[in-house]
Amino acid sequence: QVQLVESGGGLVQAGGSLRLSCAASGSIFSDNVMGWYRQAPGKQRELVATITAGGSTNYADSVKGRFTISRDNPKITVYLQMNSLKSEDTAVYYCRLETYWGYTRDDYWGQGTQVTVSS
Repeated sequence: QVQLVESGGGLVQAGGSLRLSCAASGSIFSDNVMGWYRQAPGKQRELVATITAGGSTNYADSVKGRFTISRDNPKITVYLQMNSLKSEDTAVYYCRLETYWGYTRDDYWGQGTQVTVSS
């Protein structure tokens, strides 16, 4: 059974930085995409950033230049370095793992970690 464990959320002042981590465990196909999504109160969950096993990245326009996603493949861990945080970055941040094997696609989510940016 695949599990995702997130850490690193918290309270930070505007302009500050935080680093989120998400460690995956279990039987995981090597063809996978890991990413971060967030959901603010009253809003839909939205993509923040994704990274493939090969290192290709994708970012939401709102975080480009401020956030950096990276991963450690042997540890099956994804990181999100968040700099120059703004109050609008306040949300619950979720880790996601999508795995692919032939025609099979599986989708896993972490439990979420709260990020609060005070202005």
